Amino acid sequence: MADDAVTAESRATAYTTLAEPQFRRELEVKRSRFITVLHRTGDEDQARAVLAGLRKEFYDARHHCSAFVLGPDRSVQRSNDDGEPTGTAGAPMLEALLKRETAPGVTDLSDVTAVVVRYFGGILLGAGGLVRAYSDSVSGALDRARLVQRRRLRICAVAVPHTAAGRLENDLRAAGYVMADTSYEAQNTVLRMALPDDPDGLDDAAERLAALTAGRAALVPGETEWVDVPIS
Repeated sequence: MADDAVTAESRATAYTTLAEPQFRRELEVKRSRFITVLHRTGDEDQARAVLAGLRKEFYDARHHCSAFVLGPDRSVQRSNDDGEPTGTAGAPMLEALLKRETAPGVTDLSDVTAVVVRYFGGILLGAGGLVRAYSDSVSGALDRARLVQRRRLRICAVAVPHTAAGRLENDLRAAGYVMADTSYEAQNTVLRMALPDDPDGLDDAAERLAALTAGRAALVPGETEWVDVPIS
């Protein structure tokens, strides 16, 4: 079992993760079933809870091998062979996560737990066959799973009358801005824009907002948050 985690304050401002909470795919190799379950997980407790739940769900399977990568900097990395020969399951699964290119030359996949449940089919695969099967199981699942970019962005509020909110939000989206959650007050709708955390980006957004509202709406910067941004 690989159990070397590097703890450090995150300096990353973006990384890629699963767009949905869970994705499943099954692969058959020489009558053995390899059921891959990918989970979006934010910490080790969640990752271990996922594994525990799958052990219960697939209680009659011979192996429940796992690997997970956590944190914006991918500082937490674990793998477990769960009874398979050392280095033939967990390690290739972890490598499939770490080496996954989310864009040309970019390997930033994180907050993902992969569990491969194996039902033995009666034919020994050998060490090389196991490595390929577990690696292909995770890689094949990632080929089909939807991904999303997580970005550290400054959340800025814009309060406008209810009657103007819908059109303004559509205009901001059309201009390429990422919108966060919306809230409602007695007189106004509060739109929230997720903006790059730099002075130039904030100034540009303030100018665009002024142009769209004839100067009647102001941009109020708030805290930074991790926001899901669709991958185009």
